[in-house]
Amino acid sequence: MKKVVVVNSTPRKGGNSEILAEKFAEGARAAGHSVEVITVRELELKFCVGCMYCHTHDKCALNDGMNALYETVQNADVLCFASPVYFYAVCGQLKTFLDRLNPLYTRKNSFKDVYLLAAAAENDGNAMNGSVRDIQGWVDCFEGVTLKDVLRGIGVTDRGEINATDFPRLAFKMGTAV
Repeated sequence: MKKVVVVNSTPRKGGNSEILAEKFAEGARAAGHSVEVITVRELELKFCVGCMYCHTHDKCALNDGMNALYETVQNADVLCFASPVYFYAVCGQLKTFLDRLNPLYTRKNSFKDVYLLAAAAENDGNAMNGSVRDIQGWVDCFEGVTLKDVLRGIGVTDRGEINATDFPRLAFKMGTAV
């Protein structure tokens, strides 16, 4: 059994990337894995200030809820990031979350496999390339970590519109394969 952490970064409750995150989590649970979902919009995150306090202490100097999540993320076997794609990149909420994971850079982490679930109004899957580069850049900061798979949920704008596509089934299937 693997420990899977799904990071849902959409600011829109019931949004398309949130639906993908839920389906991925369902798939991972169906495969017998332990799953925890982190919903970024509930954290009220502050932006990283680059003070590097976290490199000499066991936590971040900012006190906004991230300190409680470091062990959860650090001890996961699998990380899955779900994001809407705005202007050809991950949403600002996910970028802020990734920046705030800076304390993990100096730690021994369990995670080895990372997945990205992205949803965009754009009909061309290449619109996700910036988001993939965003996640790959973060992954590259950690030795032995791989971006295992990406789901490009294209052509969905309105909340819940993704349910009329095959993407939720594909997210579930991806979750079962972790």
